[in-house]
Amino acid sequence: MSRPGKHDQVTFVSGDAELDGWHFTGSGSAFDGPRGRPVVVMAHGLGGTKDSGLEPFAVGLSAAGLDVLAFDYRGFGASGGTPRQRASVAGQVEDYRAALGAAARLPGVDGQRLVLWGVSLAGGHVLAAAAGRDDVAAVVSLTPLVDGLAAGRLAAKHHKPSAMLRSTGVGIRSRVAAARGGAPVLMPIVAHPGELGALTLPGHYEAYLAIAGPTWRNEIDASIGLELGGLRAGKHAKQVRCPLLVQIADFDRSAPPRAAAKAAEAGRAEVRHYPCDHFDVWPGSDWFEPALAHQLHFLRRHLAAERR
Repeated sequence: MSRPGKHDQVTFVSGDAELDGWHFTGSGSAFDGPRGRPVVVMAHGLGGTKDSGLEPFAVGLSAAGLDVLAFDYRGFGASGGTPRQRASVAGQVEDYRAALGAAARLPGVDGQRLVLWGVSLAGGHVLAAAAGRDDVAAVVSLTPLVDGLAAGRLAAKHHKPSAMLRSTGVGIRSRVAAARGGAPVLMPIVAHPGELGALTLPGHYEAYLAIAGPTWRNEIDASIGLELGGLRAGKHAKQVRCPLLVQIADFDRSAPPRAAAKAAEAGRAEVRHYPCDHFDVWPGSDWFEPALAHQLHFLRRHLAAERR
């Protein structure tokens, strides 16, 4: 059995890209069953990479006895795929499904006890990827972004109209360039207030840079705003057949808390609330340990009881 924190590299294919993952082997036998251990499949949010704050979550889960597969989406981090730094909701959900298949083939894993774990934008992806499946035994959705229209209304409360128009204009330029076969127009994922970027609220730049890993790039296709405008991940919640945990930051300025609560109700989820903002559940912040502890409590109740 591997020591907690140690991981092996795993590669698998999604679409026309080879994706890069880290496999953390669970320690101990707390979740072991006749067919093996459950495996948690996790990926990052907007523009994130697996080396940017995911490892402490993976280490905590694997130390408790769960296998974990953390991976990078196509076009990001150590994964292949072009164009680089373009976040496609449909493509990333497809990547999650490919990762589920790869996770089910890992040694020592029970392929009928898969766990989907997602944060922020990925907190919505996991609802879509889990919908209608019987091999997903649990879903963890942390500070999820599930509704693009609600996110747009929330952004309008915190940004000047001129800044939003500027971002939209650059996004349209990028989409037109791509339609003509050109390279996407990139902009920063995080920037200081008043600058061009996808996330520009006070404190976001510092919070994201605090968890950024070596493969992370502060660039994203500027059409991301247009892409997220059509996001309706919450509609999949009612089709999730397994236990669902939704963890909501009550003062979230990026992922609307009310939309997350609505999705949680539709999915009959266990809900945990934290009196903090979007990035305050990450490693190094006050609410990381409680968020991880609640994930473990949820998974122990539902997965340890399922051993057979």
